[in-house]
Amino acid sequence: MASPKTSRTAARKTAAARTTSAKTAAARTAAAEKSATEKSAAEKSAGAAASKATAKKPTAHSAEKSAAKPAAKKPPAKKKAAASGTAVKARAAQAARPESRLAMVRRARRINRELADVYPYAHPELDFRNPFELLVATVLSAQTTDLRVNQTTPALFARYPTPEDMAAAVPEELEELIRPTGFFRAKAKSVIGLSKALRDDFGGEVPGRLEDLVTLPGVGRKTAFVVLGNAFGVPGITVDTHFMRLARRWKWTEQEDPVKIEAEIAEIFPKSDWTMLSHRVIFHGRRICHARKPACGACPITHLCPSYGEGETDPEKARKLLKYEMGGFPGQRLNPPPDYPGKPAAPLGAG
Repeated sequence: MASPKTSRTAARKTAAARTTSAKTAAARTAAAEKSATEKSAAEKSAGAAASKATAKKPTAHSAEKSAAKPAAKKPPAKKKAAASGTAVKARAAQAARPESRLAMVRRARRINRELADVYPYAHPELDFRNPFELLVATVLSAQTTDLRVNQTTPALFARYPTPEDMAAAVPEELEELIRPTGFFRAKAKSVIGLSKALRDDFGGEVPGRLEDLVTLPGVGRKTAFVVLGNAFGVPGITVDTHFMRLARRWKWTEQEDPVKIEAEIAEIFPKSDWTMLSHRVIFHGRRICHARKPACGACPITHLCPSYGEGETDPEKARKLLKYEMGGFPGQRLNPPPDYPGKPAAPLGAG
């Protein structure tokens, strides 16, 4: 028979076991309830997502309605302006990047090739029939247009056709003939002086060498190269105001002095290209790449120009800036070459 002490110990163990069992059951019940709650929340979340997706999915009717509705378009002018602004920014960024000497030379020569396609008829824009007439006309062209010179020289050469005739001219009479070209007194002195030099030192003939031409009164390197290139076929670079402006815009040089510009450009192009390069660049400067308002939007070589955007970039507005035959107007010569596509200029005093 068990003692009272043993019975009490057994009773305590039985009660503890029952308590542990009850706690375990309660924990299991709580876990089950938590699992059920989480499952219910997950189902609700999935249902909500499905409902949202269903709501977003267009029905056949809504798809047809959407297709029938025209897409909203921005005004063309704004699109064009934005595109133009983007192009200007892109070119400005490109121009800001350093360019190697080799890359610049390649770009410069490509510009020359493309200008040859644009102006296959490029030529000197002074009317002349012989080296003497070209020499005098070039001296008179300083500080005025070739057009005004061309309108003035017919009467001048009709009166003084040879160096001997012009050397014997009465200054006041010659001045009156060339008055329309401006600075007529200084120019009269130069053309009478060079005519006397031709008569006395060169047998009445225009010399075909640079070192001889620059000894004549009023004749510098620019005038000499015009005469050599166009009357004698001797290559030369004519650095006038148009040539200087474009050479800097195209980053061929940073020089300001014409002689230094000539020297730098001569290193970029073969000698055989010099004369026609001069004509093409001057043609482009007079017709499109103007000093005050370049017609950038109508320029055919903008893809090669690091200064794109200095002028008008809108194509329609730029086209209105084009001059001479590019804009449908007469050229500067009264007697242009046969292949010139524009209209001849009018004589002095005409209409």
